[in-house]
Amino acid sequence: MAHESIVELTTDNFATEAEGASVPVVIDFWSEHCGPCKMLAPVLDQIAEEIGDTAKVTKVDVMAQRDLAMKFGIRAVPTLIFMKDGEIKETKTGMMGKEAIIEKLQSL
Repeated sequence: MAHESIVELTTDNFATEAEGASVPVVIDFWSEHCGPCKMLAPVLDQIAEEIGDTAKVTKVDVMAQRDLAMKFGIRAVPTLIFMKDGEIKETKTGMMGKEAIIEKLQSL
């Protein structure tokens, strides 16, 4: 079960929740059948708990939200996209450690 502050993004809420966010955003593009995605999920839960309102942790299920995955050219999961002020600042495919994700969010 994901941390309660993690927002599941869809095509309907993407503009307001990710692009319109007033804080830095990390978007986790994931799939249910992805082993590394399952390993990353508890890390993102911890980050969501630790960062509070200073940043936003979001997730996109690439199987359920194929349009969003195509829009961002997602070819492998997990892929993390870091956004600030509606702009993509960095994209990282594969695993990232908790500290690295927090540092990236704080640097935006």
